Amino acid sequence: MKTKITTKRAAERQVARKIKKGDSVMAIAGNYKGQTGTVLSLRGDRAIVQGLNVRKKHARRSQSMPQGAVLELEGPIHISNLMLCLDGGQPVKVKVKIDESGERSLYYKQGDVEVTYRSLKKQNT
Repeated sequence: MKTKITTKRAAERQVARKIKKGDSVMAIAGNYKGQTGTVLSLRGDRAIVQGLNVRKKHARRSQSMPQGAVLELEGPIHISNLMLCLDGGQPVKVKVKIDESGERSLYYKQGDVEVTYRSLKKQNT
């Protein structure tokens, strides 16, 4: 009998990512709750957001930094603690919709109207 072995990385690829690099997001939990920033990178289920979760790192002396330095670097934040924002900084709850042709898109509701946020890759069926 064959059993299908899945890895954590394979499971991550199957989930539709609502947050992408370059998106504007707001922290909805943690020490930076209510602050907004731009997603710089994604790795797995964590994102690095510009200006959020800033940590200080002490760098040793080198030729490029003869005096040493204290660098401020952004740390990763779990994507469950982030929410997509519109241009004005207003957070929106996005959902996935599949149309008749099989194309998936993200949308949010503004009053009673469904507004398309962005389209996703086609679904493999």
